[in-house]
Amino acid sequence: MSKHLVVTFLISLAFILSQGCSKSDSNVDPEAYKHEIGEWQQKRAARLTSETGWFTLFGLFWLKEGENTFGSDSSNAMVFPRGKAPKFAGSFWLNGGVVRLEARAGAGIKLKDSLVTSIVLKSDEDGLADATTLNLGPLSFFLIKRGDQFAIRGRDKESSSRKSFKGLTFFPIDPKWRVEARFEPYTPVKIIPIATIINTVENDSCPGALVFEIDGTPCRLDAIFERGTDDKLFIMFSDATSGRETYGLGRQMYTDLPKDNRVILDFNQAYNWPCVYTDFATCPIPPKQNRLPIRVEAGEKMYGGH
Repeated sequence: MSKHLVVTFLISLAFILSQGCSKSDSNVDPEAYKHEIGEWQQKRAARLTSETGWFTLFGLFWLKEGENTFGSDSSNAMVFPRGKAPKFAGSFWLNGGVVRLEARAGAGIKLKDSLVTSIVLKSDEDGLADATTLNLGPLSFFLIKRGDQFAIRGRDKESSSRKSFKGLTFFPIDPKWRVEARFEPYTPVKIIPIATIINTVENDSCPGALVFEIDGTPCRLDAIFERGTDDKLFIMFSDATSGRETYGLGRQMYTDLPKDNRVILDFNQAYNWPCVYTDFATCPIPPKQNRLPIRVEAGEKMYGGH
């Protein structure tokens, strides 16, 4: 039996043994809780603005079969930041699903501390693997794979977006949005097709739904196992603030696996998709059944700098 099926069986057993009702989980110390969420908000901003954060991206270059030249000159198929890369740095060659870098002499491209002239690149396998990361001064770049498409994603630790970061804005911290939900398992696990903004579709495993109420309004969210992990539930949602105070395609959050058929949803820790901060992300689109009929006035708001 697969690991996902074992986890789902145990969750289902918990559901059978214990029936509960959803409610606001406000049995927390308000000041301690405010401090906890404040720390989470600070860590969230630090991750976004780190040297590998979303604010450092300078490009996402989809590869065509054959040669793909790159460098800072505008005649290249892939134009890197001027003054930070040679005019003609080399080429990426895509051949039947294999991507090879051929660097020009003196380009200065490194893998860790070693100069590179030719190398076959390992992709991130749709976010499930560590990609080969190459460095060129303040720039770094690596191969991503989305469906059957390959692209080079570039980072610049000196990017203007990172330097001009305006800070994040959040709704006021309110324990009301720390909600106890009932888990209703799907047996067997449901497969949900998740569309992305780059017109691909990912099939994700949905072990069950989270059922709760906010101010008397019934709510339901399908949770998924994010690919590569099954120790947490991943929730994508939109609500009546989407496209107004928050990002139009909604937000995301994680929760622990159900315990005694109980899950705590903390909307104060709901946060934006990377697409809010950069044009070079490949964000999924929350499924239609995960649009809540309420205003979730908690968590991260739309970013004013993008």
